[in-house]
Amino acid sequence: MVLKEMKSTLPPGSYYFSGNEAAAEGAIAAQCGYYAGYPITPSSELMHRIAARFRETGAVFMQMEDELASICSIIGASWAGARAMTATSGPGFSLMQEAISYAIMTETPIVIVDIQRVGPSTGQATRPGGGDMMQAKWGSHGDREVIAISPWSVQEMYDQTINAFNLAERYRVPVILLSDEAIAHLRERIEVRERITIFNRRKEKGAPPFGAGDDGVPPMPAFGEGEKLLVTASTHTEYGLRKTNDPLVQAKLASRLHYKIVNKREEIIEYEHYHVEDAEVVVIAYGFTARSSLFAVERLRQEGKKVGMIRLKTIWPFADRLIRNLGAKVKKVFVPEMNIGQMAGEIMKYAPCDVISFSQTNGEVIHPYTIMEQLERLL
Repeated sequence: MVLKEMKSTLPPGSYYFSGNEAAAEGAIAAQCGYYAGYPITPSSELMHRIAARFRETGAVFMQMEDELASICSIIGASWAGARAMTATSGPGFSLMQEAISYAIMTETPIVIVDIQRVGPSTGQATRPGGGDMMQAKWGSHGDREVIAISPWSVQEMYDQTINAFNLAERYRVPVILLSDEAIAHLRERIEVRERITIFNRRKEKGAPPFGAGDDGVPPMPAFGEGEKLLVTASTHTEYGLRKTNDPLVQAKLASRLHYKIVNKREEIIEYEHYHVEDAEVVVIAYGFTARSSLFAVERLRQEGKKVGMIRLKTIWPFADRLIRNLGAKVKKVFVPEMNIGQMAGEIMKYAPCDVISFSQTNGEVIHPYTIMEQLERLL
């Protein structure tokens, strides 16, 4: 069985967690067996919780010397058969990019929680930002596909961490949880279900570990299981043999790594919509900013204004079809972000209507009344 239903590691019921604590508990619920990390604000509480709780679960925690060692360590743990994870913030995420590219090329399932903060560089270590959206997709060289999720609540920090592990194992790809300081340090009540569904790694004795598979995703053995494993980030055949001068092998490999995600994007992508049926202006938002946006939209609806909202729960792969269809039905799209229009630029590529970007990069969350003011001008 690939899908397995299991009892939650926490007794079912209500809990009062911060976002970082909820992500740690989500990882434990998802049967994370190995965590390697380096403390960095504002993600450190996640690591603290993991370090304490792994003693109870029997999983392995390692504090590494830096973020490069952290991500390389979890890649190794994944090939040893563990469900593996790390967490970081902007500067550490930058250091991880080469190894993320390695994990993509070697089809290594790992989970990376990026608690975004204001940048560039060291920036404001304790303030929220959203400047890593494009870095998550294009942070290292080459054509590459990852999955990136944007939670907007403490509940989703728990639920989407579980989802991140399942997606990583299902598609053999790094999955990035793109959170931010506001959600990570927010405290809210969450509900823990009695049972959760886990996707177990698919295995097939003797099958090529880098072959096509029925859906482009090959089975993944672990070292020590009797399989002959060659793991290299150089161009390789279905059995891992290096073929760095073979154009056909490279073309076949690059195409499969791309299409195993892109062809399944409608299964991967999640979003929510609010009042879009009669809307003339639609807000497209994600993460914490979507909370402010929904408040503004609901208030304006009460005043009879034809405004709606789409919340992007999945950032990558991008919901291009959704945006194209929406843009054909509305007059304007408004995109508020805690960066200088990173996702607005992506939306402009697909929406056949006016796209208005609103940026705030002062280390503060965007206030609902700020979004209301902007929407009233557009309406």
